Amino acid sequence: MMGYKLVIAEKPSVAMSLSVVIGATARKDGYLEGAGWLVSWCVGHLAGLADADAYNPDYAKWRYDDLPILPEYWQMAVGKDKKKQFDVLKQLMNAPDVTEVVNACDAGREGELIFRSVYELAGCTKPMKRLWISSMEDSAIREGFANLRPGADYDGLHEAALCRAKADWLVGINATRLFSVLYHRTLNIGRVMSPTLALIVQREAEIDTFKPVPFYTVTLDLPGFSVSGERMADKAAAEQLKTACEGADVTVKKVERKDKSEKPPALYDLTTLQRDANRLLGFTAQQTLDYLQSLYEKKLCTYPRTDSRYLTSDMAASLPELVRLTAGALPFAAGMELACDAGAVINDKKVTDHHAVIPTRNLQNADLSGLPAGERAVLELVSLRLLCAVAEPHTYSETSVTVECAGAEFTAKGKTVKQPGWRALDAAYRVTLKNAEPDKDTGDKALPELSEGQTLPLSDVTVKEGKTTPPKHFTEDTLLSAMETAGKDDMPEDAERQGLGTPATRAGILEKLVSVGFLERKKSKKTVQLMPSKDAVSLITVLPEQLQSPLLTAEWEHRLSEIERGELSPEDFMGGICAMLRELVETYQVIKGTEYLFTPPREVIGKCPRCGGEVAELQKGFFCQNEGCKFAIWKNNKWWAAKKKQPTKALVTALLKDGRARVTGLYSEKTGKTYDATVVLEDDGRYANFKLEFDQRKGGKR
Repeated sequence: MMGYKLVIAEKPSVAMSLSVVIGATARKDGYLEGAGWLVSWCVGHLAGLADADAYNPDYAKWRYDDLPILPEYWQMAVGKDKKKQFDVLKQLMNAPDVTEVVNACDAGREGELIFRSVYELAGCTKPMKRLWISSMEDSAIREGFANLRPGADYDGLHEAALCRAKADWLVGINATRLFSVLYHRTLNIGRVMSPTLALIVQREAEIDTFKPVPFYTVTLDLPGFSVSGERMADKAAAEQLKTACEGADVTVKKVERKDKSEKPPALYDLTTLQRDANRLLGFTAQQTLDYLQSLYEKKLCTYPRTDSRYLTSDMAASLPELVRLTAGALPFAAGMELACDAGAVINDKKVTDHHAVIPTRNLQNADLSGLPAGERAVLELVSLRLLCAVAEPHTYSETSVTVECAGAEFTAKGKTVKQPGWRALDAAYRVTLKNAEPDKDTGDKALPELSEGQTLPLSDVTVKEGKTTPPKHFTEDTLLSAMETAGKDDMPEDAERQGLGTPATRAGILEKLVSVGFLERKKSKKTVQLMPSKDAVSLITVLPEQLQSPLLTAEWEHRLSEIERGELSPEDFMGGICAMLRELVETYQVIKGTEYLFTPPREVIGKCPRCGGEVAELQKGFFCQNEGCKFAIWKNNKWWAAKKKQPTKALVTALLKDGRARVTGLYSEKTGKTYDATVVLEDDGRYANFKLEFDQRKGGKR
């Protein structure tokens, strides 16, 4: 009997790419076969932690007395829509002619969890190997299969992933239920979500309480340049200095010239790419991740979910060729001098699971004009960063001059570029952008030749008024940066993972905050700001410190990496989280006077006949709460008005439940009398219409 090796990828598209390389090209139902291999796939998370009601049917209802819910033995469950593919995998894993199973899910914490959950739930005990690659290029896949690693090498990664999932489940289920029950409305709370929201609410509070302070600067206009004095708080003193300068000499006191060099920027990890794509292209973090994932699957970019900004030494030899191909694919790099300093981007110590995001050699044969615009824009950004990172430094000489006038000092700075280096590429790229922000570093002009002791003629003196500016609203760029460094000052220096969430999860957290209505994106000029809703501010007001402190989550991320490395037991980690939740439920008291903090919850009175969403009563009528759905029964509806009736809550509830309702006392315009009838709701997909049905008994119609 011939033995098969079973390969399980995370997605069908990845499975196709792998199967082509290893020769499993015969298509079967839910898998591919050939050359001694079977290749199948999960569809994202096929199996996950079961819902609370799997432990006790009573948990389907949210009750204070049931908290905290802390499962002793965890249960996994398969999503209803994913059962078919799970059954395929279970059958393949346990087939007698399958000798070993290869985990080819994405090479990271989540990929590990996706595979292991299926492996365990299917009751599989076959030997397990791990395919660990950073690129979907054929050569990388071949090399990965030639060097499969023992599955057990990644036990720590799996334990960390499982602890992360359980911790999120525990905090999500218990804290969300606790606060929702106590404050009588659904309040979604999450381990990373809530501290992220707290950052934004805190920033808005700083902006709201900010009071601008005016300041005054005296500026002297001299031949070819101008100099400024120090900021002054007192306007009268500034005017006095201006008057004193008007008749005085200007003497050059000090001229300093320094040669400076600006190193090229490091390569992209996911977060820095998301920040640049937000600032330069206006993409959300989630859009950038989606475009990059697609480029990875199309073999044009390396693995997206990385937190490293360096490459490994085994990549040095092929780098010059990759740089040449990349430059050839970018129109704005045509004809520019290119360097390739591999040493600047290679550092084995700074690469853990995956190296930085870079384009692949497949760039040379790809039809880039055929890519969707968003993918092409992200690919250009990644390619530009590779060229910049290995380019020459940007060198310039900086001159600072201090002059004296009427006993006060005034200064100016000038800059002369010696070698544009990597900035030339950056500038050429920015020209191609529609509404690019100008490069901040082009402001300083060269100063004229000056020597100490020289006297200069003064052409004008002005007093300029300025105001201190409030902190800026968060954009996705600045929020991602804040999430990355949150709690950093209070963390140990060697803490490997700091901040809120991981590069792989931050985009999803922001989208969740937007979808549950805590955050909204507001366009202001060219940028999109992230603004908290009224309920978000209220939630952070009532949430205890431990659930909104970035420190707690940063510490958890640090501990999860310790579990990954086998330095901390999962039991210790989970024990800490259970203890925190027990204490929270026992000690949390509703804050007095907060009943008016939250917008009152809308009472749901039935299911929408159009989309199945929830219909709630608002001031002017009964409306479906799903954003895209326009189903409505207006209280001032003409049909009802003609019958001198208005739809009531009880009536609409019956119409939604049964499609019909008995109504008494309907007015007849013809006879001026009233009558009873059954009203039938007929929704045609655009409008809610009504018709009458009368009893067939004699005298049914008056």
